[in-house]
Amino acid sequence: MELKSTVLYCYLCAFTVVLCSSMVFAGDIVHQDDIAPKRPGCDNNFVLVKVPVWIDGEEAIQFVGVGARFGPTLESKEKRANQTRVALADPPDCCSKPKNKLTGEAILVHRGNCSFVTKGNIAEAAGASALLIINNQRELFKMVCEKNETDVNVGIPVVMLPQDAGASLKENMRNNSYVSIQIYSPKRPVVDVAEVFLWIMAVGTILCASYWSAWSAREAATEQDKLLKDGLDEYLSNDSNHSTGFVDITTTSAFFFVVIASCFLIMLYKFMSYWFIEILVVVFCLGGVEGLRICLVALLSCFRWFEHAAKSFVKVPLLGAVSYLTLAVSPFCIVFAVLWAVYRGVSFAWIGQDILGIALIISVLQIVRVPNLKVGTVLLSCAFLYDIFWVFVSKWWFHKSVMIVVARGDGSGEDGIPMLLKIPRMFDPWGGYSIIGFGDIIIPGLVVAFSLRFDWLSNKKTLKAGYFIWAMLAYGFGLLVTYVALSLMDGHGQPALLYIVPFTLGTLITLANTRGDLKHLWSIGEPYRPCPHLQLQHDDPTIYH
Repeated sequence: MELKSTVLYCYLCAFTVVLCSSMVFAGDIVHQDDIAPKRPGCDNNFVLVKVPVWIDGEEAIQFVGVGARFGPTLESKEKRANQTRVALADPPDCCSKPKNKLTGEAILVHRGNCSFVTKGNIAEAAGASALLIINNQRELFKMVCEKNETDVNVGIPVVMLPQDAGASLKENMRNNSYVSIQIYSPKRPVVDVAEVFLWIMAVGTILCASYWSAWSAREAATEQDKLLKDGLDEYLSNDSNHSTGFVDITTTSAFFFVVIASCFLIMLYKFMSYWFIEILVVVFCLGGVEGLRICLVALLSCFRWFEHAAKSFVKVPLLGAVSYLTLAVSPFCIVFAVLWAVYRGVSFAWIGQDILGIALIISVLQIVRVPNLKVGTVLLSCAFLYDIFWVFVSKWWFHKSVMIVVARGDGSGEDGIPMLLKIPRMFDPWGGYSIIGFGDIIIPGLVVAFSLRFDWLSNKKTLKAGYFIWAMLAYGFGLLVTYVALSLMDGHGQPALLYIVPFTLGTLITLANTRGDLKHLWSIGEPYRPCPHLQLQHDDPTIYH
């Protein structure tokens, strides 16, 4: 690969890292709200509610609403939820006693003209078994108790539905159809298989990338020693034209990552739209194609059937010398990425997104490197603060979690930005996806890969004697703790680096300090290796005479 194409690829990699959404997410069904304080009778969590609809005895559609702060706890099992007929309120706002007689129906009312608690008390007194409040917009609204209200002990479920759901229900009832509903709020499973597979994918990706990076570093060191043995003058004369194909992060670039990434995140938040997501899809596809090409060429080159094609080159205009194997796999990579981009809305498109994403992550970890523990500490510490700020602290300025809004792609009409690994939640009644941002793999992965390179160049005899196995275990445990926190927070997005960085970085620093290697790892990052010329002089005493 020519230097020009290497620089171009590194630019794409760096740009992709900036785009990384650094969090894990499963879709929250319980919404905590500190603005509306709890008090006796008005202390429910805001939970999402499933409302399946039957028309003339046949299940037709299902809506999703949100439960009120007041009222009884909603049933969590579908089989235990009663099927109840729906009636229209008269008057429609239910701010006064209904004119129509109610005998246990769920009453459908409009929002407005009186408080939610007042509507609930009037509906319950009139004989309704549930209250469905239709919002005046497509979004849902959190129903709370007013400060001056005293009678907040509403005994029937109160659920808000979006505007389009109300329009659909009213249209069917006006056509003299028999409309009935169920109301229940199923709970998420404590552990979904999606989290297990996502954990395996993240750990496996770093494992593969680390071994590839360490193997490349050892091959480069062996080649360097060979050149030094063959002739120092020749090596020095060619050193100025020598390119390793790797990019070492500096302390300054690690610090400015936070600044640049924050600026880009704000831009995504402010200008999130369908067309902006389309631009990100194009960028992701460009990086995915290059990452997939690099991985496939490296993998196929290991087989003797492709060895000749990998070592035979042809000159291509603008690209320079390109191997025949690269020319062979490039069309496949391009077609694969284009097909994913065109059909990314289908149910199994996540497979293609994960393949492109994993290939891109492995390629980035192969090319971009942390030279020592000092740079790794600065990078992970900055990313740690970045993650916490944009997931939690940003709510104080923007009234929403900027990172979560960007990851979900709110307001874009899409399922979120493509710079994520995602797996459908197979046993979750709410469905959706579990996701992990590229940043949660790439950023700690740079330090984990650094530890394995150090072990291999140091010729550590066992894994236990090195640093990699402990860094890898620390990362895996940190990610596991992240998913435990995700479960405890009912699927609400978590900044994964909040848990991963202390485990990974803390383990490495503590272990290095215990072994007396901290100063060396901190500043140099590579083991001492004797110069081949000095080794030759030691082996052959006649050189001194």
